[in-house]
Amino acid sequence: MSPSSPLSQQSNSRFLLPAAAFVIVVAGMRAAEPILVPLLIAGFLAILSASPIFWLREKGIPAPVALFLVILGVLGLGFGFIVLIGTSLDDFSDAIPRYQTQLTEKMGPLLLWVQGLGFQFSEEMLLKYVDPGASMRLVGRMLSGLGGILANSFLILLTVIFILLEASSFPKKVRAAFGDPKGTFSQFSKITDAVNNYLAIKTLLSLATGIIVAIWATMLGIDFPVIWGLLAFLLNFIPNLGSIIAAVPPVLLGYIQFGLGRALLVAAGYGLVNVIFGNIIEPKLMGRKLGLSTLVVFLSLVFWGWIWGPIGMLLSVPMTMIVKIALESSPATYGLSVLLDSESSVAKATEGKEPTSTV
Repeated sequence: MSPSSPLSQQSNSRFLLPAAAFVIVVAGMRAAEPILVPLLIAGFLAILSASPIFWLREKGIPAPVALFLVILGVLGLGFGFIVLIGTSLDDFSDAIPRYQTQLTEKMGPLLLWVQGLGFQFSEEMLLKYVDPGASMRLVGRMLSGLGGILANSFLILLTVIFILLEASSFPKKVRAAFGDPKGTFSQFSKITDAVNNYLAIKTLLSLATGIIVAIWATMLGIDFPVIWGLLAFLLNFIPNLGSIIAAVPPVLLGYIQFGLGRALLVAAGYGLVNVIFGNIIEPKLMGRKLGLSTLVVFLSLVFWGWIWGPIGMLLSVPMTMIVKIALESSPATYGLSVLLDSESSVAKATEGKEPTSTV
């Protein structure tokens, strides 16, 4: 059969059409960043806010009052974030050039120590390939991006309110639209419950991580402890890599302020918090199904960061997790969800299973 046969052309079109559609969708998402990012944040906030509303309604509180109380709580948290970022971001941005200069000066003794171990590097060569202030600038860009999102807080709040107002009637609309009260809606409900469970647990653990980090940084005398707690809270949504990224700036700042000993103490505190929450508490609360491959985490971080910048990096893993949960809910796509799983999750899933004989 020749390469130009109808069968070959049909096979090529099956690949080219989805690939072209994917490129168009990605380009559209990148162009629509000012609209899509606030809507996604509103969607996550609505999912987190739905459970308290349903809980209050089960206690006999009318729906409008429950909605008002939850929205009041969201407003309080949002105002707190605005105050934290507004008071700390300007001071930290002004201090970044000073920290970069001090860190460059501190590289001299460190370079001598490395040369004493037998490695020959000149200071010019080291500064050419290693930018010691890059992590500080990255933190500044991430917080600036978060501040830009908070500038759209009114749009986000309105979207959350409208989503929550529609939440109670949405099941009826699904049943009326698809005429399948058990199939379509049960699958959608399963996905929603899993996403809600993931976001709720991850948010609480991230909040605890941020508070402990802020307290630890305060005890050690590190500048801007609130920023490091906020950064630890946000980056804890990125498993494996997030805790490392969050620890680098305060460790460097501890080295700038007090020397290598204090920097090691900062790193030890981050490591202990990450081991307790990331390796002990979180797996027990979430179970094996919510593990993501480290490669998938890294690729999603690069992909969504390229599309939406620092905010895309923060949203990358929650969105990938939603995709994984959606794939797990259908037997037809379960195999794809396994490809996104972490190695330990796959090992636990197959543990004790013997290969079946085909005889």
